[in-house]
Amino acid sequence: MIVDAYTHVWESPQQLGRSIDHLVPRSPALPEAAEADGKHAPPTASPPQHLASCEHTDRAIVVGFKSRYLDADVPNSYVAEYVNQHPEKLIGFAGLDPSEPSEALEDIEQARTVLGMKGVAIAPATQDFHPACTNAFRIYERLAELHLPLIVHQGIYFSACNKLEYARPVLIDEVAREFPDLKIVLAHMGFPWIDETIVMLGKHRNVYSDVSGLLTQPWRAYNALVSAHQYGVIDKLLFGSGFPFTSAAQAIEALYSLNRMCPGAELPTIPRAQLRGIVERPTLEILGIDESSSSKKLSSRQSMLDDDE
Repeated sequence: MIVDAYTHVWESPQQLGRSIDHLVPRSPALPEAAEADGKHAPPTASPPQHLASCEHTDRAIVVGFKSRYLDADVPNSYVAEYVNQHPEKLIGFAGLDPSEPSEALEDIEQARTVLGMKGVAIAPATQDFHPACTNAFRIYERLAELHLPLIVHQGIYFSACNKLEYARPVLIDEVAREFPDLKIVLAHMGFPWIDETIVMLGKHRNVYSDVSGLLTQPWRAYNALVSAHQYGVIDKLLFGSGFPFTSAAQAIEALYSLNRMCPGAELPTIPRAQLRGIVERPTLEILGIDESSSSKKLSSRQSMLDDDE
């Protein structure tokens, strides 16, 4: 089974708020995007486009996004409505903003009991909070109690508004120590702090990472995966495309092509079995996602909707 561990969907790029103020030039691998005022607009990520990008995967995790700091909101209800139209293919993760812990705790309960979502996603640098602050710890404690996995976007951001002092992967060290049973995924291998991510993978049994976003930069991806292999933690890397910034098919092709970057050069290679292991990683099992319970909840919610009609 191929699981895409990190994808987005949104109705409009404006839902990303001020996080789209500064964007890097679009790479040839990215979907078409309009340009305005010399800047590259973010790619569109409509449900039909997202579903088309999932053609080469068996399942895909779709994450919501909320940030008061950046006036951003891709509502969990929007993500869940789309996911629940394709329960055999998609899995929803709620976007939480721990800067308002009481509301975030309510969002967890709604996402779990009403929307049928199977995990949560946060992004400290875009939400203006230290990942080991007291408010965030209230969120982690509840997630650990509920056995819900956590995706943390730790790494570089392209908006000048984002706070890189909260983006270092090593800031999750205290979280992983205090909540050893909480499954944590550091998105994008924590680029550009890849070495910190690799150390975290080796140190904590409950910390994983995904390769989403990194595969559009082959040289960086090659070095990251060689390091992960040599450090003995490549088995903790999950496959992810990062749609809409690239598709699953493009990401898989890029992954399998990494050893062909420098033909004839005496450079270390990544065993193909290890690359295949990333693509075919049992991500749902690793994260403790019970698909059967999801199907039952979805059927129950559908029955209630039918009764209301």
